[in-house]
Amino acid sequence: MEYETVSPGEFGRSLTGLGINLLVRDVRRSAGFLSRVFDMRAHRISADFAIMTYGQQVFQLHADGTYHSHPLPSLLPESGPRGGGITLHLFDTDPDRAAARAEEAGGMVLQAPANKPHGLRECVILCPDGYAWGPSRHLTPEEEAATGG
Repeated sequence: MEYETVSPGEFGRSLTGLGINLLVRDVRRSAGFLSRVFDMRAHRISADFAIMTYGQQVFQLHADGTYHSHPLPSLLPESGPRGGGITLHLFDTDPDRAAARAEEAGGMVLQAPANKPHGLRECVILCPDGYAWGPSRHLTPEEEAATGG
């Protein structure tokens, strides 16, 4: 699908399975952060909307104002983190590289990269809108052995 030229109707009809739509204060800022820190691709960027791709995964960013008739914005805090209770895992992103880029791009590393006993090296990065992103990669056999996994 050509995300730069797809019509809204065609794009909507193409969506299947689990969909993610993040409400953000500034679509352009959020798309830029995700692109710089996690090497995502942003398509159809406007003040109101962007299509984001991460590998074969597709999700959407919407500005708060686009949800004017939806009940969700009434639950959002006016300031501070928005995504309490959810981590958006990125299983094909080097956590060390993402952590090194995060603060320069306006984010905050909540948990530094570390090898975990469940077979992943991961960290937690808070984006400017307060969503927790979890970039990770599989441990090498040597790293996994060192964790006792």
